[in-house]
Amino acid sequence: MPLRPAHRLTALLAGALLTGAAAWPILAQAEAPEPTSDTVPEVELRPSLPLDPASEAAAQTPVDDPATPADESAGPADDNAADLEEVEATLSLSRERIDALKAEIAAMEGDRTQQNAALIAAAQRVKLAEIEVADVEERISDLIVRELEVRGRLDGADAEIANVLAALQRISLSPPPALIVDPGDALGSARGAMLIAAILPQLRAQADTVAADLQALTDIKLAAMAEEETLRANHEVLEEEQLRIATLIAARRAGITQMSAELEAEQAEAVALAERASTLRELIGALSERAAAGATAAPATTDPDLPQLSPEAIELAFADPARTQPAVPFPLANGYLVPPANGVTVVDFGANDGRGGIAQGQSIVTRAEAQVLAPADGWVLYKGPYLNYGQIVILNAGGGYTALLAGLDTITAEIGQFVQMGEPLGTMGSRTIGRTVSTNAGNDQPTLYIELRENNEPFDPAGWWASQEQTG
Repeated sequence: MPLRPAHRLTALLAGALLTGAAAWPILAQAEAPEPTSDTVPEVELRPSLPLDPASEAAAQTPVDDPATPADESAGPADDNAADLEEVEATLSLSRERIDALKAEIAAMEGDRTQQNAALIAAAQRVKLAEIEVADVEERISDLIVRELEVRGRLDGADAEIANVLAALQRISLSPPPALIVDPGDALGSARGAMLIAAILPQLRAQADTVAADLQALTDIKLAAMAEEETLRANHEVLEEEQLRIATLIAARRAGITQMSAELEAEQAEAVALAERASTLRELIGALSERAAAGATAAPATTDPDLPQLSPEAIELAFADPARTQPAVPFPLANGYLVPPANGVTVVDFGANDGRGGIAQGQSIVTRAEAQVLAPADGWVLYKGPYLNYGQIVILNAGGGYTALLAGLDTITAEIGQFVQMGEPLGTMGSRTIGRTVSTNAGNDQPTLYIELRENNEPFDPAGWWASQEQTG
């Protein structure tokens, strides 16, 4: 017997509900990114022995731990190989791609300028990929919220739909008499017709709403699949560039064949100074005095002596990958410095540092294992653990200026090495390291602490950073 219109609509609605309930599982949860008086005379802080094969007649090799004499049984080549094997073990790249990358970098052997350019370019690609990953994760988080809202509407409509279907079922079990069959029960027939006429529009509207929500779930799932593909592609970029950077750093170290006893002593002295210093001011002051005592460069540049350079000339100077000293005097780099990491500033210079003091730098919450770049050209005065700041790097930017980065997990630069602005210095960990910041986020995310100092006096870094358009 053919179904009445009410029965056909009921069956269609029930089928749609069953199909929708079975077809769309909740999207995989993706973690959304959540949103730290004494004055040293103004001197040139250039180290007496920069680690730069292009400027040294005899190349020298750094050691991983300056305080520990080199192990004669294990040379730099062994250390580099071990480091690369450790990096490769964490990657999902194919062996063919890994070998191709190594061959590409092997072709640069001995060409420090080309290696520098490749290293900074790789760091820039990592930076862009990290930004894209953060954006994708945020969009996925929004999709999850939208899906939960749709499912909430569907769950909330269950009771209403059940009531409507129950009424239709009662009608089907005890249908009103047809007038043509039982003209005497005209009142029952009229009541049944009125009930069906009232229910059908309500049921049709509810069916349209459910169909729209099911379509919305379909659209959300398709959008999530596209975002997951974008996320996967960016993670592949991060893995490939991570290996490229590690291989380039190993290649540069391999080009420095022997470390002089004098340089070993300098690095050991820097570590000893860090062990004796009780504050960052004391440490930076001692390192600056030591570097100034061995400096052979001209006195520090003062403001009246600054050259007049156009923005184009400054950008051209920073574009030279062969430089072995700061491209321009530090004051001229105002507005050109590279932000050392992608992230959200949670503590500004001069704000309450969360420990009852005033922040003397900026604190940035970053992604887990985010790369950290050199914010300016300079020589590494110190790298390694210090008090409870985690791993720190102190750069001498020349002219009495220093840059401090604290809270890192790993550091790839070496004491005495000249690094170019934008060159990788290391990586963050998976959570806050040290006492660099106290925020509502707690210690769940890594936090990078940044200080800029002039003659050992901290100043506000705001305004010194290049815009996204300049660095992107």
